[in-house]
Amino acid sequence: MPEIFYWEAIRDALREEMLRDERVFVMGEDVAIYGGAYGATRGLYEEFGEERVKDTPISEAAIIGAAAGAAMCGLRPVAEIMYIDFITLGMDQLVNIVAKNRYMFGGKTTVPMVIRTQGGAGRGIAAHHSQSLETWFVHLPGVLIATPATPYDAKGLLKTAIRDDNPVLFIEHKMLYRTTGEVPEGDYALPLGQAKVTRPGSDVTVVSYSRMANRSLEAAEVVAAEGIDAEVIDLRSLRPLDIESVLESVKKTGHLVLVSEGYKNANALCEVAFRVNEFGFDYLDGPMLRVCAADVPVPMSPVLEEAAVPSVESIAGGIRQALAD
Repeated sequence: MPEIFYWEAIRDALREEMLRDERVFVMGEDVAIYGGAYGATRGLYEEFGEERVKDTPISEAAIIGAAAGAAMCGLRPVAEIMYIDFITLGMDQLVNIVAKNRYMFGGKTTVPMVIRTQGGAGRGIAAHHSQSLETWFVHLPGVLIATPATPYDAKGLLKTAIRDDNPVLFIEHKMLYRTTGEVPEGDYALPLGQAKVTRPGSDVTVVSYSRMANRSLEAAEVVAAEGIDAEVIDLRSLRPLDIESVLESVKKTGHLVLVSEGYKNANALCEVAFRVNEFGFDYLDGPMLRVCAADVPVPMSPVLEEAAVPSVESIAGGIRQALAD
């Protein structure tokens, strides 16, 4: 398989779905002429034209609202919100229209739309451009949430999201766009709600998603040199949540470490912990442990920024602590 960048996997998924289905179109700030803030829509405007690749005003409320209307009228928009921090400006449209209309209309309409956005720290661009806000939307029924960690997953999950008749919040990570990985050239789609065991192990289960899934893998290799055999699970989506794979792993290992770049307080993975407590408490041989971002606004200083989010060493430390408790 060819090895391509994460951003190329996003672009290829968009292009292939636009060729497959004429109802699919792309909209958002700087997605057309400029090609997207991180290059993920590069070349689409030249190939498909302004009717299907639309630059929008700088209004997140307008972007999400217009996409919802288009979806309800039979189109399949892929709307980009440049930073997840700015999705706050379109919360009414997302929470009260996009998420609820299919239910409130008794299934007589669908809202088949994707909101692509990116979050996470790493570029030193401070608190308004670096947050991981997926926790807010885990609480919201009616919207599915994809969090791909690799180019392979990014392409396969985005194709599934575009084809789904429900709205999907597709959260990319700004520090993953220049990462590479093997991606098939042919058509493929990955189901939402199916986690992936990226490293089998027998001593402790490490559950994560997005960039932290990759750091968890690195941390597992660090502790492997110390004789600790960690199993790493990439959830790949937060709604639906594949709790069965987590329970199966914890049943084998007896220990659980949860790793997220979101703030620690009321983190999205707290739901994983609660469900393990609810359905798999007897499997545990020690307390569950979280490794999350500090409960502070993301600093602009690169040194402080890196200190505020989980590092490979802090994840490795969490694994050690889970086995020591």
